[in-house]
Formats: sequence, structure tokens, C-alpha cells
Amino acid sequence: MTTLEAILLAITEGVTEFLPISSTAHMIFLSSIFGISQDEFVKMFQVSIQFGAILAVVFLYWRKFFDFKSKQFYFKLCLAVIPALVLGKLFDDKIEAVLEKPIPIAITLVIGGVILLFIDRLFKNTHIDQEENIGLLSAVKIGFWQCLAMMPGTSRAAASIIGGMQQGLNRKTAAEFSFFLAVPTMLAVTTYSLFLKDWKYHGVEQSGIKMIFSSSNNTMLFFLGNILAFIVAIISIKFFMGIISKYGFKIWGWYRIIIGLVLVAYFSFK
Repeated sequence: MTTLEAILLAITEGVTEFLPISSTAHMIFLSSIFGISQDEFVKMFQVSIQFGAILAVVFLYWRKFFDFKSKQFYFKLCLAVIPALVLGKLFDDKIEAVLEKPIPIAITLVIGGVILLFIDRLFKNTHIDQEENIGLLSAVKIGFWQCLAMMPGTSRAAASIIGGMQQGLNRKTAAEFSFFLAVPTMLAVTTYSLFLKDWKYHGVEQSGIKMIFSSSNNTMLFFLGNILAFIVAIISIKFFMGIISKYGFKIWGWYRIIIGLVLVAYFSFK
């Protein structure tokens, strides 16, 4: 992987991770369009740069994450992340198999876009406007909604935001809880990819962290990717919150539909 390819992937991760448009789908399509080789290091890199995106959430909402008096906040996140951890481990191999089929992912983008067009009509009774008012059971239910994102193209952010609104959270609170829930979810996935999963790199099975430090170039790309993902994610989150406060989710619905249809056509005739 070249430095330019790493930059493109990191910017894509930072822009799309917390938007309801599927970061995984965008990186898959970016790799296909620009011919970025999907070797084991690249696959691990795409997961590991989520760490930078995680730090963006912690940085922006540091008062919430470091308010150690609010123990229930941490308890909610721990409960809500359990469904994704369990089901993610069970279906890890099946998820990887789907990643190699771009057309179903593009179709999923379109379907999710249609849902976002009508989400405000579907869930009118959104009365919860603070994280403190989210019940433990509601947090767990949102965690199960998040599991829908195991199908690439769904978007973890979209699934958890829809789940939040279904549980009575307003737009802002649903989006913010989606950000909060992303931290333990993505931290678990990143930790697994770096330290627990065996990757076949240059014919040898090794952990992600060993791949990173196997060469100075890999190390440089890893840190560059995370720094870029961190900076871009901060900008993306602020932009997203401004958009949904004024216009809701329709703009993201139309975006998904248009991009999804373009990509279906692209991969159909490729």
C-alpha cells in the first residue's frame, strides 16, 4: 500500500465512520475504483484506523467520557456493546465473505437510504433529549439494532441512530448515543484485529501489531492513517450534527440512494 492510498483510506474512514452512509462500503468501493490491493495489511489497516476515529469522539465529548461520577453511562455502553461482540465473533467469517461482493453492498446502501428518507415520519414520538434519560433496556435494544450493520453497506451509525429513534430518542440524542456506542464497539474490533486475530502476511500468520512493526513503512502508514482519521472525524462529526439539527436525515438518504445506484451500475458493467 502506498502513502497516497493510505491517505485516501484514512480520509474516507474519518469522513464516513460516524455518518449514516457506511464507512466499510465506501472503503471497499474506493479500493476497487483506485485499484488498492486488498492484501492482509490493507484489510487490517482499514480496521485499525478506526482507533483514530474513536479518539475523535472521546476528544469532542471528553466531559461525558471522563465524568467518572456517571457510572450508569459506562454501564449502558457495556450492556449495549455485548450483542455486537457476541454476534460479530460468531459471524466474522461470513462477514468477510460478503466484503468480496460489492453489488449486494451497493443494494444495501440504497435500501438504507430509502429508510432514512422516512425515518422522521416513522418515529414521531421522540421525546428523550438527554443520554441520562435512556434506560438500560433501551440501551441494550439499540445495541441489537447496531448489529444490523454486520451487513456491509448498512452503516453502524445508521443502524444505531434508527434504533435510538425507535426507542424514543430525538435526532441529536440518537446521533450522540451512536457516537458513544461506537467507542467500545470499534475499540473491541480494533483490539481484536491488532492483537488477537491471525493475519496471513507474506506467507506467515501473525498478529496485526506485528504486521505494523514489521517494517518502518507499515509503522508510518499506521500512525499517519490514525492521525488523519482522527482529524477528519472531528470535522465530520461537527458537520453531521449541524446538518441533522437543521435538515434531518433526508440528505443522507438521497446520498445513499444515488451512490448506491451508481455503484450497482459501475460493478454490473465492470
